Parts: sequence; C-alpha cells; structure tokens
Amino acid sequence: MINKLLIANRGEIACRVIKTAIAQGIKTVAVYSDADRNALHVKMADEAIYLGPSPSKESYLKSHVIIEKAKQLGVDAIHPGYGFLSENAEFAKLCAKNDIIFVGPPASAIEAMGSKSAAKHIMEKAGVPLVPGYHGDDQDESVLKAAADDMGYPVLLKAAAGGGGKGMRQVWSEKDFSQALNAAKRESMASFGDDHMLVEKYLTRPRHVEIQVFCDTHGNGVYLFERDCSVQRRHQKIIEEAPAPNMSAHVREKMGEAAILAAKAINYVGAGTVEFLLDEDDSFYFMEMNTRLQVEHPVTEMITREDLVLWQLIIAEGKPLPKAQNALTLTGHAFEARIYAEDPKNEFLPSTGTLRLLHAPEENDVVRVDTGVEQGDEVSVFYDPMIAKLVVWGENREVALKHLTSALGEYYIDGVSTNIDFLKRVASHPSFVSAELTTTFVEKHHDTLFSETINQDTQHDFPAMALLSILTRSQSPRTLSVWSTAGAWRVNSQHSETLTLISDNKETQVEVKHHFDDSHGYWKVTADGQSFEASGVIIDQTLNATIDGHKRTFSFSQDGEQFTLFNKDTHVKYVVKTASLGDVNSTDDQANFNAPMNGTIVTHLVSKGQAVKKGEPILIMEAMKMEHSIIAPHDGKVEEFYFNPGELVDGGATLLAFSSKDLAEA
Repeated sequence: MINKLLIANRGEIACRVIKTAIAQGIKTVAVYSDADRNALHVKMADEAIYLGPSPSKESYLKSHVIIEKAKQLGVDAIHPGYGFLSENAEFAKLCAKNDIIFVGPPASAIEAMGSKSAAKHIMEKAGVPLVPGYHGDDQDESVLKAAADDMGYPVLLKAAAGGGGKGMRQVWSEKDFSQALNAAKRESMASFGDDHMLVEKYLTRPRHVEIQVFCDTHGNGVYLFERDCSVQRRHQKIIEEAPAPNMSAHVREKMGEAAILAAKAINYVGAGTVEFLLDEDDSFYFMEMNTRLQVEHPVTEMITREDLVLWQLIIAEGKPLPKAQNALTLTGHAFEARIYAEDPKNEFLPSTGTLRLLHAPEENDVVRVDTGVEQGDEVSVFYDPMIAKLVVWGENREVALKHLTSALGEYYIDGVSTNIDFLKRVASHPSFVSAELTTTFVEKHHDTLFSETINQDTQHDFPAMALLSILTRSQSPRTLSVWSTAGAWRVNSQHSETLTLISDNKETQVEVKHHFDDSHGYWKVTADGQSFEASGVIIDQTLNATIDGHKRTFSFSQDGEQFTLFNKDTHVKYVVKTASLGDVNSTDDQANFNAPMNGTIVTHLVSKGQAVKKGEPILIMEAMKMEHSIIAPHDGKVEEFYFNPGELVDGGATLLAFSSKDLAEA
C-alpha cells in the first residue's frame, strides 16, 4: 500500500500528482530547490523537503539526496512525474534497492527504451514497423553522413538519449550535414551527457500520433486510444488533441495493437506512450517509447474520463489494471494547448520574469487548467518555461475547438512574453480547423501564423486605456471609483487634461474632461476625432468600465506608467507618457548583439577580425537547455568578443563588437 508519496518533480506535474494523491487519502511530500521555496507544489503538499541550489543538476537530479530524504520521512513510494529522473533507470534501481516503490516501469524497460537506437532494434525484432534509418554504434561522422547520403535528403538527426526536441536537427542537403551534426551533438551532450546520434529518413508530410498504454504486473495490457501531437515548434508539441482527427477505427486498432506489442516486448509495467509517425497512406512507423506519463496525458483523461495518475498508483501497488480493453470508451474530443513563457516572434525564445498578472479561464466540466505557478511567481532561467496546460473538451472536434478558442481568449498573462496570441492564430487557422495536420504545420503556414496583425479594435480601447490611467492614480490599493480620484475634482469647474498614450510605437493624444453632477460622475474621452462617455471602477486587477453605456470588463497589469489591458477582444500594451519619460523604443548600434536572456556562451563560430556575411551565425549561446544563434544583420566583421565559451552572461549584455563592411573597408 502507498500511504506516503514523494513527488520527485516540480511545477504543474507535481501539482497534478498531488491532487490525485490527496483525493486518495495519500500523504504527500514535495521537494524543492532555492528557486522553488515558495512554489505552488510546495504549498499544496503535506510536507516539503529542500534539495539544494536552483540548477536542476544540484537539486532535482540529485537522486541519492532524494532517496535519503524519502527514507528519513518514511516514504512508501516516489512518483517522478516527467522529465528530470522519470526515465532514469539508475534512479528506479535505487528506489528498489531501498524498498521504495518507483511509480513507473521497471529499470529494465527504461534501459531498453532509453537508447533510441537500442529501442529500434528491439522493435524491429518484435515486428513493430520502423522508419528507415541508421541506428548503429559507429558514430564516426563519415559513417553517419554515408547513411544520410544513402537514404537521401532530407534526413533527421536525433539524439539517441534525447527527448523534448533536444539534440534534433533536420538536414535538407549534403552541404548542411556537418554543421547540423555538430550542433545536434553539442545540444545532446549538454542536455543528456551523451552525443550518440541516430539518422532517419525525414518524412515530409507525417502526423505525430501516439498511443497511451498501460500494463500491470499480472500480464495485462491495454491502450487508451491515441493523441495527435503533430503541431510542433522546434520538435516540441504546441497543441495536442485526442482522438486523432480523420483516423479510422481500423487504423486506431492496428496502431493500438502495435503499441501493446511494443510494450510487451520489454515486459513493460505502468503508464507509457508509444509514438508513431502516421503517413498520408495510413502507414505508420515506430518512433520511440516514452517510459513515463506524458505532458499531454490530460486529453486522454478527458475523452476516457479516467484518472491516469490514479491508474499509475494502482499498478504501482501491484494491483491489476482497473479496466480491460473492451471496457474502455472514447467520448467526445479534447485539446491541450501548452501555455509557455516564450516569444514566438523571436524563434520561441524563452522569456523570464515575474508574473505580474496571471488570469486563467474559469475551470468547469469542459475547461481544465493544469498549472504550477501563481500570480507573482517568477519564471526563472533554471527550468522549462511552461506556465500551464489549457485543456478543453467538447462533444465533437468542432465544439471542443470553440471551447479552446474561447478559453484562450480568457487567458491573460503579463510580466513575460507568452505564446497565447500565437496559439489563438493556430487554433483559428483554416487548415487547423479543417484538421489538415502535419509535423511541418508551423513551417508550412509560417507567413500567416507570424504575420503582424493589427488589432482593429485598438482605437475603441482608448476610453478604457484613459480610464485605467486615471483611476490607477488613486492611492487606494484595492477599490477605486470616480469618486475616489480626488486629483480631478474642481469646485464649480470642469477639469480637462491631455494624456499621451503610446502603443505599437504610435503616440495618440487623448483629451479627458471630468464631469460631475449630483448623481453621476464620468469622463468625456476624445481620441482620433471620436468622443466617448466613460466611467468605471477598479477592484484588484480588474477594470469594470462603462463606455457609452456599454459595460465591459478588463484585466490589467501595471508597472509604473506601463499598462497591459486584456479582455477577449483586447490585448494592448501602452505607456502613459510623462515629461520625464523620454523617447521610447530607442535602439543602439549593438542592439542585435545583446544576449536575449541569461545563458551560457557555447561557442564562437567565427574568429575575431573574420569577415562574415549577412545572415551568417556568429556565436551560439545556450539558455534553458536550448541553443540560440546570434546572427550577423549585415556584411561585416567581428571586432571583439566580450565573453568566452563557457562563460555565463546576463540577459541584455552586449556579446560582441561588430563593424559593417563599409566601416571595415574605410
């Protein structure tokens, strides 16, 4: 029996596991690092134990420390979540050695699937269909390149020990192979301590479809249908859905049976996911098996109405599967959108900062939010920048998609850049609506997904923007109204002022006249030749506004004179310009060579004084286990590097001095 469970993880998955454990009357123990001392998962658990400094290798990856803490606290079982130690065979062995239940598969299964190349050999023997590729041990570059040349380009380089898109590169031509291989090896070594590579034929229009499997210690195995995870960026999933659209019951059954065959080939126990590439002709090929619970497991829970964490705990206790295959049902359709702190317009670069505003849609029977953060928390450089998973369900795909777009419209976050607007574009894209899904969806529709769209309603938000600017001048910390803004009050006179609001690099003069009578106080707001009557009240970070008799509600955040205003139709950032504000959006000559965030210099790709062409990469830095290239904005040469490979840099730091070609020739 599991009476006390330690969750060897953090963030939303730790919170997710804790919820099920609490519902089952199981005591919970959270673990935390310096960065997570006040994290939500720490607050939710019955107990919490400190592991060490913020870097994961000094805290969440310290397997011996976690085991020792578990023994001290009398823990029966450890749930590893996903990531960190979840697919670490040595950690599973340590648990067994210390008589602690590991809520996951046996170490032998993790080892079998831990190497992508070994997994391919096992699946080939078991009769599971494979993508053509090279999975050998000879890692000489000439051998890898010869394999790529033989199978024909494009090919996909994959880290054998990889996952989450790390150590993965598409190679479209022979001339790009060496550079791509070196980059993939560096990223793989940094993420997994292993640079062993696979080479596979790259299918140009595949779908990424995965099967959720469960096996128990009594020889039983079932599949809980499939998820389509085709929409990705950087080989990492953005929106997942279940079931896979336009997939026949026949293909579903064949793929499910192949997944069970794969699981039984390694004597699997617990929750696992077998990932396939599904081609246009309904042929499918084994990619890999993830020996853990997946990030996207909630969509399976929504369509089956099963608690997969509960299933994990039941199986970990040695009990049989809760249901047989013929007792499992599939109802409706579900989507999961991953809410990330990142900038889609800047190659999805992770964003760090404090969550000044965090307003999630209301949860109900069809909307679910899995998160591990609260308003005021910091998104740090140390961990994955996921903020939450937004999950919705509907009677069919069309209804579920309406719930998704509606819920995305009610998700307001400020303090970091997020992918919410990008997710809205994806969810409303005609090809997504019609379920024309491939793993190259983002690349294929790049121009429309990344186009600069102008909010046509922005001009109608000037009254709300002006109203918010005026109301927040009050000193009252919680509730403000027209009557509490004393700075505008005048005896027997009408006060007038002009605000300069700056949004989208454009200044707009807004005239505000304050009107008071015996029964009503309001402002007359004039902007771009239009006049509005506006009044309102602020409660916490919500503005309840009435504009020309139209009542509207906004969420907002404020940082000095900078404001962000949200509702379903509006997402506008603006600054109230004051005399001391000065020019905004000024740039300097080194703007393109500033570190986009805290990170580490990986390598210099050119030498000091070397001439480079426009678009050529100059150096590579790593942040949040991802590599980012600094690119030459025009022809020129590097005059000086300010940081050496291996050095840490702060976000915004100038990385190098660069002169244009004309300056170099002068």
